[in-house]
Amino acid sequence: MDMRDPSLEGTESAKDQTLEPVSAETDAVNEELTVEDAAGNEEDPEAAVEEIMTEGEESVSEVLTPELMIEKAREMLGRDAADITAEEIRRLRQQFNMLRRPEAAPAAEGEDVEPVSDPEFARADVEFGDLLAAIREKKSEWTARQEAERAENLRRKNEIIEQIIALAEDTDNVNRTFPRYRELQDEFNAVGPVPPTDDTSVWKRFQEARERYSDNLKINKELRDYDFKKNLAEKEVILAEARGLAAIDDVIAAYHRLQDLHNQWRQIGPVAKELREEIWNNFRDASAEINKRYQAYFEARKAEEAQNEAAKTVLCERLEALDFSALRSFADWDAMTKTVIGLQEEWKTVGFAAKKANRQLFNRFRSTCDKFFTAKADYFRSTREELSRNLARKQELADKAEALKDSTDWNAATDTFVEMQKEWKTIGAVPKKYSDSLWKRFTAACDAFFEQKKKAGAGQRSAESANLKAKREIIGKLSALAECEDRDAAIEELRALQTQWQAVGHVPFREKDKIYEAYRSAVDAVRSRFDMIAARQRRRRFEEGVAEIEGDDNKLFRERERLARTVDARRAELRTYENNLGFLSSRSKSGDSLVRESMRRIERLKGDIAELEEKIKLLDGKLS
Repeated sequence: MDMRDPSLEGTESAKDQTLEPVSAETDAVNEELTVEDAAGNEEDPEAAVEEIMTEGEESVSEVLTPELMIEKAREMLGRDAADITAEEIRRLRQQFNMLRRPEAAPAAEGEDVEPVSDPEFARADVEFGDLLAAIREKKSEWTARQEAERAENLRRKNEIIEQIIALAEDTDNVNRTFPRYRELQDEFNAVGPVPPTDDTSVWKRFQEARERYSDNLKINKELRDYDFKKNLAEKEVILAEARGLAAIDDVIAAYHRLQDLHNQWRQIGPVAKELREEIWNNFRDASAEINKRYQAYFEARKAEEAQNEAAKTVLCERLEALDFSALRSFADWDAMTKTVIGLQEEWKTVGFAAKKANRQLFNRFRSTCDKFFTAKADYFRSTREELSRNLARKQELADKAEALKDSTDWNAATDTFVEMQKEWKTIGAVPKKYSDSLWKRFTAACDAFFEQKKKAGAGQRSAESANLKAKREIIGKLSALAECEDRDAAIEELRALQTQWQAVGHVPFREKDKIYEAYRSAVDAVRSRFDMIAARQRRRRFEEGVAEIEGDDNKLFRERERLARTVDARRAELRTYENNLGFLSSRSKSGDSLVRESMRRIERLKGDIAELEEKIKLLDGKLS
């Protein structure tokens, strides 16, 4: 908007019929100080603010559906065409297009995505397309009418300017034509807007015509002075209001009101020559203060957007740094879910970034969240299937145990119960709500059978006591064996003691787990001691073997590949044990024994993996 002073009219006394040079106020016409220049933005700042403040809100707080988009299109079609913007139409089309992609409406946590069927979406697509075409046609018709009106306004203003020029040339009838001159000014101001490309030029021509009539022609001095006085009063009112805008907290509202005041200023005629420059400079200074506040406001907002962009980038990086592939249990997934949701809540507290960056960051953040919840849904679905299979197997074992608990065929039933207990240990976890009840059913049936068997075999107690004593003696020998220095002799003795242990019969039931754990601990102590010696010997033999093939990269590489495959197999076995360990219960004696056995197996696997990795490292050093 041109901020030049349009009030450049004025005449000298009727006694001087010659044209005068253009006044100081006319020079001010060439000054192109605009509010847009001061703000540094040729677009509508208020629209930009509104667009930025609403950016991304629909995608966060509103689930888009074809029906909702059709309803929005109908509402837009019912509005006045002047209130519909091209940006709204583009955004509506873009939001509907997002529905074509499954990720446009991610499922809630733990829910499967149910995409809209193709025929249903096709029908919605056709209906939405028809509505959008109607909206565009309505907007196009309105735009065409506006352009036609502006063209007509331009023609009318040019016609008025020509009439004013004609009046200025009629120097003999000034007093008679002055009322008509005033009417033409009012008619010009009453005419609506012209095409933006012609606005400045037509106003300049109008200004020049008024100057010719006011300054270069001699009109009635009293009428001119009265006109100057009235115009001065009106401009002083506008100047006072412009100065008062500095006290308004709403910078955007003050800026738009300043634009209105500039339009009013342009419609008011000139003031006395000696006052023109002064009053215009005062009005320009008041405008400059508003423009500075307006510019500072957008600079501050730009800095805030930069901070928000940096904060959102950090949140994206934190989210992307999370390792979803390492989650192996329900507890792991639940803990990670809390972390992701926490980042989402933190995201909501961060303000908007610049329009383009805000959209890109939101899509980046949402994409990673969608990947996590999709992976979680897949894990829970596959885990539920495995839990269901395990539940069915354990229910069969519990039913079988309950059917067999009253059997008096002690040997056959005992073997069956032992096999069922072994099988039970190999079955993975079941859904938590069935775990305890199934375990109680199974152990109750087992305990009932063995209790009856114990009562029936009361005569065997003395033998069991003797067996207990014999096994304790074997454990004592194993403990002493751990101090032996001769590995081969110790290993041979260990095997002999293990054979003796297997040959010894049953011990009292209440002592069974305790004596077995003591036996296992003693065997582990012996093995641990001599495994270290064996590991050193294996290491030495391996180094000797490597030395023999050193220089032959093919053999070295094949040996490395063999060891790498062995490591992968050990790691897979280790993951299986660790995963199963999370589902085991140690609430009973047998369950606690199974847990300890799994722990021992896990430690052995870790030792094997470490030894194999050392060998691979040795081979890597030999490969050229």
